Amino acid sequence: MTKPSVLFIIGPTASGKSALAVALAKKLKGEIVSADSMLVYKGMDIGTAKPTKKERSGIPHHGIDLIPPTRNFSVFAYRQFALKAIKDIARRGRVPIVAGGTGFYVRALLEGLSPLPGANASIRRQLEREAMEKGLPALYKRLLKLDPKRARSIGAHNQRRIIRALEIYHISGKRPSQVSSKTPGLKDLGFNPIVIGLHRDRAALYRKIN
Repeated sequence: MTKPSVLFIIGPTASGKSALAVALAKKLKGEIVSADSMLVYKGMDIGTAKPTKKERSGIPHHGIDLIPPTRNFSVFAYRQFALKAIKDIARRGRVPIVAGGTGFYVRALLEGLSPLPGANASIRRQLEREAMEKGLPALYKRLLKLDPKRARSIGAHNQRRIIRALEIYHISGKRPSQVSSKTPGLKDLGFNPIVIGLHRDRAALYRKIN
């Protein structure tokens, strides 16, 4: 059996992703899955260039207006939602078309994600404060003791990654090197992803954005 295809329409803001996705959906009996981190929020229509009902042309769109702006929405939540939508669309014999400009969302589907915990603002602030007060070598020494493998791979001078590694340990109780295996990408899940990247003349792109 052939693998079900998943089309990806990617590119910068105002490059024409939404219009192309709708046109392809009409021709291919497809449904659109948004890969835009701002379109998940209800009410944020103008500044996000959210496609109107008229622009959607009756094509089902998934991943738009999911939550109020007062709630957080992580890439982990997006991947879970989008994979379910893609599987449901394919199961109905239609073509999933992922369209959007949030690269992290697109990579989460194509390449998978490392199952690491999300950020914790209070822990990160505390670690940043320690880096200022005690110096980065003190944090690196702590990481070397907790997780020598990850510490050596990061090196002693990358403050952002040292702090992130310690943050992961404090949140999960596990060494970061223990939780680094990725979740599967679409190919591993039995799909055939086809990526179409849009490019426009920069001056024309700025005119359209304005």
